[in-house]
Amino acid sequence: MSSDDTATQPTVRTVNTVGIVGSGIMGAGLVEVAARSGRTVILRSRSKATADATIANVAAGLARQVDKGRLEADQCNAILARISGTDELADFAHCDLVIESVIEDIDVKKAVFAVLDTVVAPNALLATNTSTLPVVEIAMATGRPDRVCGIHFFNPAPMMKLVEVIRPLTASDDTIASALDFAASCGKDAVEVVDRAGFIVNALLFPYLNNAIKMWEQGTASIVDIDTAMQGGCNFPMGPFALLDLVGLDTSLAILDALHEEFGDANFAAATSLKRKVAAGQLGRKSGRGFLAY
Repeated sequence: MSSDDTATQPTVRTVNTVGIVGSGIMGAGLVEVAARSGRTVILRSRSKATADATIANVAAGLARQVDKGRLEADQCNAILARISGTDELADFAHCDLVIESVIEDIDVKKAVFAVLDTVVAPNALLATNTSTLPVVEIAMATGRPDRVCGIHFFNPAPMMKLVEVIRPLTASDDTIASALDFAASCGKDAVEVVDRAGFIVNALLFPYLNNAIKMWEQGTASIVDIDTAMQGGCNFPMGPFALLDLVGLDTSLAILDALHEEFGDANFAAATSLKRKVAAGQLGRKSGRGFLAY
C-alpha cells in the first residue's frame, strides 16, 4: 500500500463510553446493546426516576435470560455495572458517542442536538436513531455537522441484527467509518445508506403496511386474516397489523408522513384508520390497544 493510499483511509474513533438520550423501549434496548458490547453507558431521561426505572427494566430482562440459561449471572452483573442513569445532558461530557432516541419530531430532535453540541466533547460523535427524518437537518442544528450521522437500530434492539448507518451530506468519512465499526462491534450487521426518507427498510416496508390497512378498510379481509395470510404465505414472523402495533401507530404515522412529504407518492399517504387511531390515543402495544388489543 502506498503512502497516498494510507492517507486516504478513514480514522475509526474508539468508543468506550456511550450516552443514550431517551428512556423509551428503543432507548432501553440501546442501553442493553451498548453495555453488552463492553462499553460504559449513561442513560439520560427527563427525570432520574424514569432513567432508574428503565435501567430496572433492563435488569429484569437480563435476569430472565439468566433464568433461561441464555446468560451467565456474572455476565449479567457485569453488564449492569456498566450502566448508570441521569437527568442531565451535561453528564455526557466525556462520552465518545451519544445516540439520541427521543420522539420522532424533527424540532424536538434538533433542540436536543443543539444542547448536546454544547456539552459533549468537540471531537465526540453524535448520532440520531431516527427511522426516517432527514439527518442533515439534525446535523445542522450543531456546530459539528461533520461528526453527526444516523445510527438506526431496529426494535427490539438487542434481538434485531440490522443497523442502518445514515450518511448525511455533511458527515465525514471518519464519522461513517466509526459508526459502522461501532455497530459491528455490537454484533450487528451494518449497512450504509444515503440520507433519504425511510432509508432502506422503512422506505420499502411502510407502503406494504399502509396498503394492508387500506385493504382492511376496503373490506377485503379481517385484520386477523390479513396477518395470518402474510405470516403463512410469505413466512413473515408477524403480520402487518401486529407489526404496526409493535412499532407504534404514532411512529408509523410519522414515518409515512415523512415519506409522503419527501417523495409525494400517493402510496405513502397514511390510511385514514391509522390517523384516526393515533388521534384516539390507540397507539399499539405501548398503549394497550392499536389495531389489536393487548
